[in-house]
Amino acid sequence: MHVVIAGGHGQIALLLTEILAAEGHSVTGLIRNPDHAEDLTAIGGRPILLDLEQADPEHLGALLDSETGNDVDAVVFAAGAGPGSGAARKDTVDRAAAVLLADAAERAGVRRYLQISTMGAGSTPDPARDEVWAAYLEAKTAAEDDLRARDLDWIILRPGALTDDPPTGAVLLSKPPAGRGSVTRADVAAVLAELLRTPAVSRQVLELRGGDTPVTHAVASLVNTD
Repeated sequence: MHVVIAGGHGQIALLLTEILAAEGHSVTGLIRNPDHAEDLTAIGGRPILLDLEQADPEHLGALLDSETGNDVDAVVFAAGAGPGSGAARKDTVDRAAAVLLADAAERAGVRRYLQISTMGAGSTPDPARDEVWAAYLEAKTAAEDDLRARDLDWIILRPGALTDDPPTGAVLLSKPPAGRGSVTRADVAAVLAELLRTPAVSRQVLELRGGDTPVTHAVASLVNTD
């Protein structure tokens, strides 16, 4: 399997790369900063320098189609503007870059698309929160809406509050609402890896938090559900 990850140097992306590469899969990480390339190669990934805020779908589609060197089986959108960025970049990264990757996947004939979203997407932002948070939720919601309208084998994954704790290997993974809660980044990466191994789980919006069900069982329970 060959997987291309947008936002390839993010914490979840690096954990996912390490899992997949250890299993012998090919992983290409799209990164903006050339200084991050060594981190990917050290764990078995292949970095490609590309600024998603400056790229166009034709260029990215051609990259998915040929430049990566072998057929791409799936793409994962793991990019994000990150803490400290303003409302404008929530739109250009969390929404526009996700749409760009979907456009490129369609052009290249890559049907499998996993999008990391966030718990709370699809709902009205809490008016008590600041405008940047509202812009973030609105961008994630718009990216979800765009993907759900496409004829792709998509999965939207909404994790709860992210922690850097060690993986637990057990989660609560369900259609909304899963309820509020936290989840380790390592467990998010494990769920993404299992979803990539399970193409029968498709066209579903899923929420994720810590729980009691082993990751493999949690994903397997979603096969053939509407």
